[in-house]
Amino acid sequence: MNVSSILPPELLRRMFDAAIASAQPDLCIPPHLPAPPRGRLVVIGAGKASAAMARAVERHWSGPLSGLVVTRHGYAVPCKRIEIIEASHPVPDRAGLEAAARMLALVQGLDGDDLVLCLISGGGSALLPLPLTSRRSIVRCWPAARRSPR
Repeated sequence: MNVSSILPPELLRRMFDAAIASAQPDLCIPPHLPAPPRGRLVVIGAGKASAAMARAVERHWSGPLSGLVVTRHGYAVPCKRIEIIEASHPVPDRAGLEAAARMLALVQGLDGDDLVLCLISGGGSALLPLPLTSRRSIVRCWPAARRSPR
């Protein structure tokens, strides 16, 4: 069957299905996984797709790893080595705040042999609502964020 014999609604549906399939974490994460570090691999992440991405990392990473990702309520998937936390989106809640603090603690003390793999998808900012401590902190961040790389 050639494309010209397919009715437009069916063709559009096939194209839509192919686009969705190509964006599935089990297909798009593995080719981008880094080389194994000499030390530990720690996975952190946030967003509505972060749990599915974490599961893809677990499925395709042969070495040891640990981690924590936060996703929207109802978007969790089973993982064995990466903890999945559900939090509120789009309005932040205590679960997201606690997850953000735990992620910071998880990456403290890592050294140059360790690797952090960060999985971010849509909704990540609402799911990690760790506040800056003061207005001065925000003002200090702006100039650094606007500098162009040299």
